[in-house]
Amino acid sequence: MKQTTIRELKHAASHVLGMVEAGETVEIFRRRKSVAILSPSTAEKPVAMPDFAARLRTIYGDVVLKTTGTQVVNDARGDR
Repeated sequence: MKQTTIRELKHAASHVLGMVEAGETVEIFRRRKSVAILSPSTAEKPVAMPDFAARLRTIYGDVVLKTTGTQVVNDARGDR
């Protein structure tokens, strides 16, 4: 594990973050006491959203429905 001080982190933050991005873990010290550990993120890539428009085209094709979703909701609520 690499070590650095807060002062070095302030002056060379992009270098330290580059080490972390490369997979290194860096321990941060203030007055000879460990205050933090920077480690690479374990976050996964964001999940791609499904293509709902393509699903609707697959189900309904080019058919145009007679009522809209707004009309269905208004009828259910009793709004006119």
